[in-house]
Amino acid sequence: MSLPRISRRTTLKGLGTAIALPLLDAMVPRSLLAAEQAAEPMRMAFLYVPNGKHMPDWLPTSEGADYALPKTLQPLAALKHEFCVLSGLTHQKANANGDGGGDHARALTTFLTGTQARKTDGADIRAGVSVDQIAAREFGKVTRFASLEVGADAGAQSGNCDSGYSCAYSSNIAWRSENQPIAKEADPKLIFDRLFTSGRPGESAEARARRERYNKSILDLVGEDARRLQRYVGIADQRKLDEYLTAIRDLETRIEKAAQAPDGESLPLDRPSGIPASYEDHLRILGDLVVLAFQTDTTRVSTLVFANEGSNRSYPFLDVPEGHHDLSHHEGKEEKQAKLQKINHFHVTQFAYFLERLRAVREGDQTLLDRSLIVYGSGIADGNAHNHNNLPIILAGKGGGLVKPGRHVAYKDGTPLTNLYLSMLDGAGIHLESLGDSTGRLTGLRA
Repeated sequence: MSLPRISRRTTLKGLGTAIALPLLDAMVPRSLLAAEQAAEPMRMAFLYVPNGKHMPDWLPTSEGADYALPKTLQPLAALKHEFCVLSGLTHQKANANGDGGGDHARALTTFLTGTQARKTDGADIRAGVSVDQIAAREFGKVTRFASLEVGADAGAQSGNCDSGYSCAYSSNIAWRSENQPIAKEADPKLIFDRLFTSGRPGESAEARARRERYNKSILDLVGEDARRLQRYVGIADQRKLDEYLTAIRDLETRIEKAAQAPDGESLPLDRPSGIPASYEDHLRILGDLVVLAFQTDTTRVSTLVFANEGSNRSYPFLDVPEGHHDLSHHEGKEEKQAKLQKINHFHVTQFAYFLERLRAVREGDQTLLDRSLIVYGSGIADGNAHNHNNLPIILAGKGGGLVKPGRHVAYKDGTPLTNLYLSMLDGAGIHLESLGDSTGRLTGLRA
């Protein structure tokens, strides 16, 4: 029996709600299935952590595939063949260069732009277009959202946050233009609604109110459409569809439960409703939302900021009641360095969770991680020194063949991080002469 073909843009609809679907075999003719899967799009995500790392526990001591994972990278042991540690990469434009203090503000602003932020705490902010937004301009032609910006801290968009630099610099990693940063969303509930509603203001507001009034799931609203679709696809697609819908149901339930959880020690009492009391839960739900957005091709570009630059968040659940920023200025004291390493280890653990979620999604004979390029790192290396060279950078995924993971690749200290971004854009078919302070393409990614 020949099963009918369905469109790649098919959605499940109901009461103003529309849920995009993952890639199903039924979406392309069988004769073209293998070629279509091989040409599936690349995704890019950029994950940022503030205040640098405790570098002695971060940097591998040897190069190549046989390097030993340092202490901080141990949570990634099961994923060692899925990423590269890149050392020697630098953001020269995050240095003072005559502008004095403000390393934290410059670190975040420069991370994806490679440009020097104008030192101002007024409305005349200026940086540069970030690499994620360059990719979004192209990818956004065929996706519902050009990009998705999320983070655990919302942050202010004005005021003085770092030695005369606007809070906009410390809070934003994505820049649509040189004077237009893109604010990130911290509330998982709002992100979920944005991703999985029809986008019609009247209808989506009505649907959202109806779901809350009757305590219905978004899947209840599209259940009939989902059941109808399952009758017309093959067994493999039925299983994939069931797994996908179950993942959405689970995520929606976790968001609701997290919003009702008691306030934790590390969160102020006045945090907006919908944000989990647990910082770990918050980061993982944000990561799950990015994975779902990639899986459904709702967007192909995302940024996820673990905390605003200069964050002094405490970590009592790690037996670290002191603030992160304060500890980053460890002054060489072993006790402070040990606590800082605990924070770094925690962040890498959340990164490992995100990569595992990407690896769990199959797309033909590959995984979602295989078809992604994921950058994880910070715009500061050693928080005590406030240096911006030899940054802690990981590149995960294969980018559809652009990268051979599983290695420590050491570059000459001072190599612009923006050289990596040019190579990533090349892999996505987006060719630029330069980006920020770039000097060329980054070699050695395939070797």
